[in-house]
Amino acid sequence: MAEQRQDAGQKKYVDTEWLREALHNEDIEKFREEFLEMHPYDQATFFKELDEKGRRNVYHYLSPEEMAGLFENLEAEDSEYKDVLAEMNPSYAADMLSNMYADDAVDVLNELDKDQVVSYLTIMDTEAAKEIKDLLHYEEYTAGSIMTTEYVAIAANQTVRSAMHILKNEAPRAETIYYVYVIDDERRLVGVLSLRDLIVNDDDIMISEIMYDRVVSVSVGEDQEEVARMMRDYNFVAIPVVDFQNHLLGVITVDDIIDVMEEEASDDYSKLAGIADMDSVDKNPVTAARKRLPWLIILLFLGMFTASLIGRFEETLDQVAILAVFIPLIAGMAGNTGTQALAVAVRGIATGDLEKENRWKIVAREAGTGFIIGITCGVLVTFIVYFWKGEFFLGVLVGISIFITLIVSTLAGSLVPLVMHRLKIDPAVASGPFITTINDILSILIYFGIATAFMSYLTG
Repeated sequence: MAEQRQDAGQKKYVDTEWLREALHNEDIEKFREEFLEMHPYDQATFFKELDEKGRRNVYHYLSPEEMAGLFENLEAEDSEYKDVLAEMNPSYAADMLSNMYADDAVDVLNELDKDQVVSYLTIMDTEAAKEIKDLLHYEEYTAGSIMTTEYVAIAANQTVRSAMHILKNEAPRAETIYYVYVIDDERRLVGVLSLRDLIVNDDDIMISEIMYDRVVSVSVGEDQEEVARMMRDYNFVAIPVVDFQNHLLGVITVDDIIDVMEEEASDDYSKLAGIADMDSVDKNPVTAARKRLPWLIILLFLGMFTASLIGRFEETLDQVAILAVFIPLIAGMAGNTGTQALAVAVRGIATGDLEKENRWKIVAREAGTGFIIGITCGVLVTFIVYFWKGEFFLGVLVGISIFITLIVSTLAGSLVPLVMHRLKIDPAVASGPFITTINDILSILIYFGIATAFMSYLTG
C-alpha cells in the first residue's frame, strides 16, 4: 500500500508496508529517514493504523518534539487520546505536550481526567505549562478555549526593519505569521498588518504609518460558532482575541475554525436526527442505544398521544371508514413540509443569514410559501380523490385539510427554531423527528376536526 504526500510541490509516494517492516525490524535509521520526510498528517494516518507494539516503537524512535507534530494531526476519538498517552512514558508525554501548540495541547488535555492533567502539568516545561494552564481556565466552546498564545506582536513606534527582526526570531514558535499585531505599552491591541505589508514597505518606515488601526477582533468569551461566522465573512486566516479592556490575549487560526465548523455541523446534525451525540461511532451497541433512547422514548409517548387522538374520532371513522385511508397522506405531507421549513430556519440561524432579516418577514415568507404549497397540493388532491373514489365532497375535504395542514406545518417548522433561538436555546434541538411528530398531531386534529364538522355531507 502506498500513500501520497506533497513534498516541494511534487507528488511522492511512501511505501507504508516498507515502513512497517523497518519499524518492526527495529531499523531505526531507515525508518526515521523516510518517516520524517512525510507530511505530519500522513505520519498521523500511518501511526493510527499501527498496533500497540508498533506505536511503542514509534515512541522509541521519535523525539518528543518530532512526536508533537504527529500528535497535532492525529484525528482520534476523544477516548483514544487517553489510551495513546497511557502507552507513553509520562515524562515523554509531558515533553511532547510541551512542544505542541498550546491550543492543541489543551484540546488533548481536556479529554483527560483532572488528576492526569495536573500530573502532566507538574512535570511539563514551566513556560509551556503556564500557557496551557491559562487556556484551560476558559469556558469550553468559547473563543478563549480555542485560541493560541503563540503569535507575533510588535509596537507601533518601531521601524519595519526592527519588526522584521522580531518576526524572524518569533516565527519558529508562532502558529501563524501572516498577520502581525500591534500593541501599546499595556498590551492593548491598536493595529494589525500583514506579512506582505512588512515585505513591500521600506525598512525605515514606522509601523504606525502602515498599520491598519480598525482591527476586527473577538471577545475572549465569544461563542466559537460566532467566531467561525466572522472568519468566514471576513475571509481571515487568523483573528485576534481580546478581553473587555482590549488587551490582546491570543489569536484563533483558520485550522481551528475548520475544526469548530466540523464540530458544530456534527452537533447540529445529531440534534436534527434526535441523537445525543454523533461525534464518534459507538462500537458498543449498549452505548449507542443509550444515546439514542431518550429522544425515541419521548417520541414514543408523543406517538401514543397521536394514537389516542385518533381514537377520540372513532365515531367519525365508524361512520366514514374511508377517512382512514388518507391519514398517512395528511400526516406524511405535514411532516415533510415541516421538516423542510425547519431545515431552512436552522441553517439560516447557523450561518447567521437570518440575523440580517426581520423575523416577521421570515415568518411571513414561510407562511406565503406554505400557502402556495398548500393550495397547489390541496387542489391536486381534491381532483385525484374525486377521480379515484368518485366522491367530490370527500376530495374537497381532503384537499382543504391538506391546504390548512401544510400552512400550519410550514409555520411550525419555521417558528419553533426562531422562538428557541430567541430564548437562547439551540434551535437544532427542535429536531426533525420532534417536528414531524408535532405536525402529525396537528394534522390529525385538523383533518378529523373538519371531517367531524362536515359529517352530514359525507354520510348524506
